[in-house]
Amino acid sequence: MALASVSQIAFDRGMILGVGTDLANIERIQRTLDRFGDRFKNRVFTNIEQRKAERRMDVAGTYAKRWAAKEACSKALGTGLRMGIAWKDMAVSNLRTGQPVMHVTGWAADRLAKMTPPEHEAIIHVTLTDDHPWAQAFVVIEARPIARDPLATAGDA
Repeated sequence: MALASVSQIAFDRGMILGVGTDLANIERIQRTLDRFGDRFKNRVFTNIEQRKAERRMDVAGTYAKRWAAKEACSKALGTGLRMGIAWKDMAVSNLRTGQPVMHVTGWAADRLAKMTPPEHEAIIHVTLTDDHPWAQAFVVIEARPIARDPLATAGDA
């Protein structure tokens, strides 16, 4: 039996493709909301994100966490907010448990696909927190090997 190299073991178990973090000032987001209102919201946040924020007691804090998540995701994608990425290409929703989930579309999805090794799937992990006046997000993009059907390869032996 041949021994696998350390890099092969890491490759078979998955790997980290990108890490990003951001810290947003909730009071700054509140001032932006006060000054630009719907223009700001519609430029940066999806309808789902807006509905979530507007239902919350801390509207500005909810928007600030999602702002930070988009910034963190763009950093994890290795671009920051440049190279054609749009704010709405990254969106945060929540599972019923409250766990935040990052979704990417458009250019962000294209960038993620290019970063992901063959025969792997990308998983975006996101966590959000706030402690007034700060909101923080942390994003880790992981590549996991796509599970193979053992019956599909059994006939090859």
